[in-house]
Amino acid sequence: MKKKRSTKQSFIQGTLILLAAGIINRILGFIPRITLPRIIGAEGVGIYQLGYPFLLVVITLITGGIPLAVAKLVAEADAISDHRRSKQILNNSLLFSVTAGILLSGLCLILAPWITSYILTDKRVYYTFMMMTPIIVLVSISSVLRGYFQGKQNMIPTAASQVAETVIRIITMIGCAYLFLPYGLEWAAAGAMLGVVIGELAGLLVLWLELRASRRSEAQDAPHPNPYSDQAMQEAESMEQPKEWRNLFKIAIPVTGGKLIGSLSYLLESIAIARSLAIAGVTTAVATAQYGILQGMIIPVLTLPGALTYSLAVSLVPSLSEAYGRKDMQTIRKRLHQAIRLALVSGAPFAVIMFVLAVPLCAILYNDPSVGTMLRWMAPVAIFIYIQAPLQAALQALDRPGTALTNTLIGAVLKLGLIIQLASIPALGIKGAVIAISINIVIVTSLHAYMITRSLKLKLPWMDILKVITAMIIMAAVTQYAYIHAPWGDIHMVFRFIAASMLGALTYTGLLIFMKLVDRSDMARMPVIGRWFHDKAA
Repeated sequence: MKKKRSTKQSFIQGTLILLAAGIINRILGFIPRITLPRIIGAEGVGIYQLGYPFLLVVITLITGGIPLAVAKLVAEADAISDHRRSKQILNNSLLFSVTAGILLSGLCLILAPWITSYILTDKRVYYTFMMMTPIIVLVSISSVLRGYFQGKQNMIPTAASQVAETVIRIITMIGCAYLFLPYGLEWAAAGAMLGVVIGELAGLLVLWLELRASRRSEAQDAPHPNPYSDQAMQEAESMEQPKEWRNLFKIAIPVTGGKLIGSLSYLLESIAIARSLAIAGVTTAVATAQYGILQGMIIPVLTLPGALTYSLAVSLVPSLSEAYGRKDMQTIRKRLHQAIRLALVSGAPFAVIMFVLAVPLCAILYNDPSVGTMLRWMAPVAIFIYIQAPLQAALQALDRPGTALTNTLIGAVLKLGLIIQLASIPALGIKGAVIAISINIVIVTSLHAYMITRSLKLKLPWMDILKVITAMIIMAAVTQYAYIHAPWGDIHMVFRFIAASMLGALTYTGLLIFMKLVDRSDMARMPVIGRWFHDKAA
């Protein structure tokens, strides 16, 4: 008999697969981030971005906790080889998500004129809003399928769909924005959103093909069906349906609550910023442009290194859920230490470059050096963004989604209060919003870390944290000196930026090795170069 090829990956393998896809997506994703402002300007980007917060609220209502619940329940079912239950979980989740997605998409289409006139802050967002409504159904389905494959600890379908979605989105987004530009900024922004819809459709198609292939493989490996046992299983399934729905929503509802707070906070943030800037004397057009700079230019740069932390978070849930089911506290602590250390070590150099070289970076990306000032304001909190994702995933995997929800709520209330208070001060303006968002990031991450250490009696790797901070300070000094005072000072800004960044990165890498923050076993896990270290690491 032909041996079945396993599609399941280890925690590190799964993380690296998603990391590779994440890096490709983030790099490719910057093509429209750089190109769009040049085609439709900061104001056009602002119109495009204004519709997103409301869309995220609607999508979160449907899919907020469903993918994580599916991943967790499927991982638990697979741990005891209950493939029938895995299929049942998938079918239930798809039924709920598709039904809810269609209903809410229809509702958004009907209420679009009212929503864009009274909830959103710029009526020009109407066409963009209409274009984005199909995304609700597409994301509802694709999120369930991704959760299913992640529960199987097979990260390849998720990675493949993300890359396909990104490539198609880039092409169609830029093309549609350019084609619609003669009709005005609002139509150009709507064209960009149409590209997002087409990209989501491409990603869903890849997941559907992967699911078909997976089911064919399972059918071939399954034993010959017995009509009597099949009938008994169907009766058992109907008896277990209420229990499966309860299990699904028991996990999904608290997680959805936490994400909904984040999405509502994002929506209210966009409204609060616009209203507060108006109080500060800023016109609607300028406020929309400033919001476009913050959410469409600064935040994407800050979250670019989040490819690793997203990969860690996704891989962490099934891995921790499996260990938690076995009450294997040693593995749980080991995985958490790995995740925190990797998030710190990989995110730190990006935070340094975004702080030290903020102005040339934004000049290169957006042809607007003034954007760099806002990036420098937020760069110091970037490291908290990178740590937050794996910490939140750990809380959810360890049956503490309510804790993550509470922490997020505290941060959201504080952020909105500070935005209203600070952004309405004429001397601060948009800087007040940046301060409020930064404080929110630090508070939520700190609360997550505190709750995990308290509940698991886990000690944070303080020595590793201190070493990373030391390496960051030295890297910052080297990078700053290299950019301003090095012999290549007269060459083009792009080459100076690359040379200074590379010298800083090499310095940082050398410090990591010197301070033993990475070793041969870590290098052996890396793709491509890992084979050079594998034998010695073993």
